[in-house]
Amino acid sequence: MSDKRTGQILIDLLINWGVDHVYGLPGDSVNELVEDLRKRQEEIRFVQVRHEETGALAASSYAKLTGNLGVCLSIAGPGGIHLLNGLYDAKADSAPVLAIVGQVDSELVGTGAFQEINLEKMFDDVAVYCKRAQTEEQLPDLLNQAIREAYAQKGVSVLVVPDDLFSKINNNQVKLRSGDYYEPGIQPKNAHIEEAAELLEQAEKPLILAGQGAVNAREELISFAEKMKSPIILSLLGKGILPDHHPYVLGQTGQLGTKPAYHAMKECDLLILIGTQFPYRDFLPDNVKAIQIDNKPAHLGKYYPINIGLAGDAKETLIELTQKVTRPHSDEFLAKYQEKMKRWSIALQEEKRSTEDPLRAPQVLYHLEKVMEPKAIISADVGNNTVWVSRYLPLVDQKFIISGWLATMGSGLPGAIASQIAYPDRQVIGISGDGGFSMVMQDFSTAVKYKLPIKMIVLNNSKIGLIKYEQAQMGHLEYETELGGMDFAEFAESCGGEGYRIQSYDELSTKMKQAFLSDKPAIIDVVVEDQAPLPGHIDYQSAANYSKYIIKNFFEHGDLDLPDMKESIKRLW
Repeated sequence: MSDKRTGQILIDLLINWGVDHVYGLPGDSVNELVEDLRKRQEEIRFVQVRHEETGALAASSYAKLTGNLGVCLSIAGPGGIHLLNGLYDAKADSAPVLAIVGQVDSELVGTGAFQEINLEKMFDDVAVYCKRAQTEEQLPDLLNQAIREAYAQKGVSVLVVPDDLFSKINNNQVKLRSGDYYEPGIQPKNAHIEEAAELLEQAEKPLILAGQGAVNAREELISFAEKMKSPIILSLLGKGILPDHHPYVLGQTGQLGTKPAYHAMKECDLLILIGTQFPYRDFLPDNVKAIQIDNKPAHLGKYYPINIGLAGDAKETLIELTQKVTRPHSDEFLAKYQEKMKRWSIALQEEKRSTEDPLRAPQVLYHLEKVMEPKAIISADVGNNTVWVSRYLPLVDQKFIISGWLATMGSGLPGAIASQIAYPDRQVIGISGDGGFSMVMQDFSTAVKYKLPIKMIVLNNSKIGLIKYEQAQMGHLEYETELGGMDFAEFAESCGGEGYRIQSYDELSTKMKQAFLSDKPAIIDVVVEDQAPLPGHIDYQSAANYSKYIIKNFFEHGDLDLPDMKESIKRLW
């Protein structure tokens, strides 16, 4: 490390850390670093996005998918501000992300220069590490530490750099820190394992709730469930850990969950939480003993009162627990809910296989299922489509990503872009509503520019459907949820991609297959009827609020509206 531009040294370090691409936009406070990226484009790719929010969401998605560092780059001021939504998504879902953010030249910092804002203060809440470099000599060590902190704390590191520092010659021969990260192993105390095993031996109706923390423990989770004769519910972030049609799986729980999952929660006598921070207390049982496995001790008991916490890796901990359980367990509880799940699945299949018009989302996902390949990656957006994907699109060995804890609309397209970059040889499918997609649609042109053959399905009901439902659930009248119609297929064509607009059942199968035969980026714009994303079980208060809504709507407009909601309520009751 001698007589090089500091930007060159930083590029060397990023490559040594395994970084092979960066999302961002060139601009006046990062132009020096962009020049160094240009010179190394065969080794580290600069992915030019149209909006920095897309870049940060893509970096977050890449980190969630691969476990590797996602990197994004922005200018000072407006560029840095645009990053925040994607960085908060990474923070919320524990994804290691590095944001390199330009700043005005060193001699201008603090003078209120053009586009100068207090970046360190702005990023303070989102970042596990946020530092501004003051000299070029600091930068290599600050970068190493930023990356190390992002990996160690599974969060966001921000490095703020005045652009002039990138161009300065750095002949500092002293390395203060090494460029390596050593991940520790963690395992529960033997005494805690013994206490947990005692609870497991006593359970008559054990139930597992597994999340993304169990992603690397698929076989161990199955072996443990088989030993316990325990049904498994997957959190939304855990979708895809096990095949959705696995005989032990009851689907998801919560607002987007299944009816069998809801009732199993109410009936169980032991809840086993594995790698999940499921936050919705109303969908978890009351006065039930609980065991929780998590590799972050601070998470144990954070959202649910537990009897014993096991601070450890899910894979190793499940192996130990499975060995400890010796009493044969009855399969009565499991068999009961397998039968309930069978009936629920039959009802869903009837809905998915409908040939009626107007189209509804379940029909679309049924035809998507037919063209979805093994090992495909599904990037779901946030909104009504989250419910439809969770409930109606069964995964076998496909990967699934979404904005979980932050639940930000607009995450579907950036996630698809990142997925195709991470796995260029796999099929990548993005699924959005028209509300979420229109927030970031400009970056479909990014997929076109880089020839990323993603397939974006837009469930287009010309409104923010989930918010309309939430308003009704609260007993309010619908207000300002209409978006107006838009032809996203024509938009795709204008970007240089392919567009397919589907408006009737007769077009659905043919155009879906046609789109997936193409090797170009494509938008499949499906006009769907508005449909209430009702939970698997409707409680009394929700039903009462729907009744209020229907009565208010009658007196306001003279009709009862929402026949789909009434039919769905009838079916789910």
